Amino acid sequence: MSNLINRIRSIDAFRAVTMFLMIFVNDLDGVPNTPEWLKHVAVNADGLGLADTIFPAFLFIVGLAIPYAFAHRSKKDDAKIPMRIITRSFALIFIGFFHANMETYDEAHAILPRPVWDSLATFSFFFIFIDYSQTASKLKRYLCQGFGVALLIAVCVVYKSSDPGHPWLHLTWWGILGLIGWAYLVCALIYHYSNGVLWVQAAAWLFFMFFNIDYHFGLLNFLNPIQQYVWISGNGAMQAFTMAGIFVSVLYMRLTENGELKMLWVAMFLIAIILFNLGFIVRYFSGGISKMRDTPSWVLICTGISLIVYAIFVFVVDTCKKYNWVKVIEPAGTNTFTCYLLPYLFYPMYQMTNFNYPQYFGQGTGGLIRSLLFALVIVWLAGLLQKINVRLKI
Repeated sequence: MSNLINRIRSIDAFRAVTMFLMIFVNDLDGVPNTPEWLKHVAVNADGLGLADTIFPAFLFIVGLAIPYAFAHRSKKDDAKIPMRIITRSFALIFIGFFHANMETYDEAHAILPRPVWDSLATFSFFFIFIDYSQTASKLKRYLCQGFGVALLIAVCVVYKSSDPGHPWLHLTWWGILGLIGWAYLVCALIYHYSNGVLWVQAAAWLFFMFFNIDYHFGLLNFLNPIQQYVWISGNGAMQAFTMAGIFVSVLYMRLTENGELKMLWVAMFLIAIILFNLGFIVRYFSGGISKMRDTPSWVLICTGISLIVYAIFVFVVDTCKKYNWVKVIEPAGTNTFTCYLLPYLFYPMYQMTNFNYPQYFGQGTGGLIRSLLFALVIVWLAGLLQKINVRLKI
C-alpha cells in the first residue's frame, strides 16, 4: 500500500497527456482550416469538441490526486492539511484572478504594452512560487520572493482596464486556475473532514451533479438573488468533476487493499455508461451539451469520458507497467504548474518580436503540426527547468 500511496503512475500519465493536449488545443484555437472537432464548440452550439473535454479531465485528475497526496502528507503532519488546502487554493485563485484581468487590459491607455505587462506578471509568479527548498538558502528565497512580490505590486499599480465601469483590477471571472482553486478548496475539505469515507465522497459527487442539473432545469431560480454571494459552489459543475476523481481514487485504494482491483474497471465502465445515458437524456431539456454554459449533459458526458480514459490508463500503466511511452511528455505530468504558465511567457515574448511563422504553419495541416510542436517544446522546457531545479510549487 505504501508504494501505491507514494506514486500512482497512471495519474501522472493521465495528467501528462491531459496537460499536453491542453497546451495543444489552446495553441490551435483560432488556427483556420483545422478540424473543428479538435476545438471548442461555439457558446450557443449543442456539441462537444476535444477541447471541451480537456478541462473536465484536468479537474477529474485534481480529484484523483487528492487522496494520495493527503495520505502521503498525513504521515508528516495531518494537522497542517487544512491550512495547506486553503493556501494552495488561494494561490490558484490569486493567479487565476490576474489571468482573467489580462483579458481586459487596456493597452491604449496603460503605460506598458500588453505583452510586456503579461510577461512581467508571469515572471512575478515564477519568482514567488518557485520551489526554493532544495537549492537556496532562506535569504536567497526571501530575496527572490520579495522581488516577485515587488514586481507584482508594480504591474498592479500601472494596470488599466478596458471596462469603463472598473478602471483597475477587478473580478470578471476566476480564470481557469481560479476555477480549479475553488473546486479544490471545496472538494479537498470535504475529503479531509470526512476522513475519506467512500460513501461520503459518492454522496458529495451526486450532490454536485444534481445541483448542476437542478440549476439548469430552473429549479434553483429562487437562488438567483443570492447567486453572486455563493460563487464558491457556482453551479456545481467544477466540483462534480473533482469529486468524481476523489471517489475513483478512494475506490481504487479500497479495492487494491482487498485484492479486488478487477472490480474497479467494472465499476468505472458501468458508472460511465449510466452517465452517458443520463447525459443524453437531459440533453434536450437543459441547454444541450455546452462547456461554455456548464450544462448537465456536458458534465455527465465528460465525466463518463474521464472514467473510461482513466480506466484504460490504470490497465496500461499500473497493471501492465507500460509507462515508458509517456516519457517524452512526462514533465507535463510531474511539473504541471510550470507547464501551464510557460505559454504565458512565450506568447507575450513572441508578440514583442518581429518573428513570424512560415506561412505553411499558419493554417491547415501546417497549423496542426505547429501546435503539436509547440506543445512538445513547452513540455521539453518544463522538463529542462525541472532538471535545473526550477519547479513551481503551490
